[in-house]
Amino acid sequence: MSNGKNANATENSSQMTLKECLEECMEAVDLFLNNHFSESLERLKPRVNESMYHALIYATVLEMQAVMTFQHDDISNAGNTMKSAQDICQRFRRKSPSLGKKSAGDSLTEEQLHAEVCYAECQLQRAALTFLQDENMVSFIKGGIKVRNSYLIYKELHSFIKSRNSFKGPNHSHLEGGISFGIGAFNLTLSLFPPRILKVLEFAGFSGDKEYGLSLLHNGATEKNLRSMLCALLLLCYYTFLTFILGTGEGEVVDAEKLLKPFQLRYPQGAIFLFFAGRIEEIKGNIDEAVVLFEDGCKAQQAWKQFHHMCYWELMWCFTYKRAWKMAYFYADLLSQESRWSK
Repeated sequence: MSNGKNANATENSSQMTLKECLEECMEAVDLFLNNHFSESLERLKPRVNESMYHALIYATVLEMQAVMTFQHDDISNAGNTMKSAQDICQRFRRKSPSLGKKSAGDSLTEEQLHAEVCYAECQLQRAALTFLQDENMVSFIKGGIKVRNSYLIYKELHSFIKSRNSFKGPNHSHLEGGISFGIGAFNLTLSLFPPRILKVLEFAGFSGDKEYGLSLLHNGATEKNLRSMLCALLLLCYYTFLTFILGTGEGEVVDAEKLLKPFQLRYPQGAIFLFFAGRIEEIKGNIDEAVVLFEDGCKAQQAWKQFHHMCYWELMWCFTYKRAWKMAYFYADLLSQESRWSK
């Protein structure tokens, strides 16, 4: 009988509040950004079957790894883990009707609101993996349905928190950060589509306002919340890669530098931020400085070799610009041997 009491006591003591879950997940994100990738996953893993945030961040890290490796097994594992995270989020979601209905909105708890934004994020990330895994029409349709479901939830949540300015729970900054990431990502991404396609998407209920998307992502990146990393990474990718691919990259480097600076101060040896710092110097034409930063990014961590491939790609181009052909060939050869992205 005493054993039963002890078991119940242990179970109760193991339960974490939403605030405690968010704090532990923030610590795990800090570990990740400081290159302690395995420790970050180890911090999250014990609670992935009971906490929606632990499950979501754990699956997000695995998805980032899968995107870098481009290995079928990694993509499949990340997809299954994200599906499990979505199931965990579903447990905490509302059983009531749409958020747009006053009776439903007024009865929502803070935890249920967070479950909605986590569920939407799972849907969005699963869609990305679906597109990555199989390039066929069935996968495209499945991914499209997930994207639409995710967007509708984000849109509903965004309208809900805007219409109830007085409703702010103790963890509101994390909720708002999640919504800013979702709505910002959709607006920015859709704004990159050709005007004719964008008109069709807007007719279907989507929004593609680039400036609005950038402002939401900037707010999410600069406020202290769990999604600040995702907001910042999406913006840095846009400023340092997409704008140049699309031919609209004038003046974006200054914005990228301003955004990156606080992250560099907080994570001076963070491989991810060393990479983007190198990319910025490369764009500015400071090739020698860029080479040093990319090499530092490789030295900063050895756990994720796939991250080195991103640096190798940029180093190959840096040495090409310098007409140092042997070094350019060296990195091109490494990529051809080690990276599936290069095959």
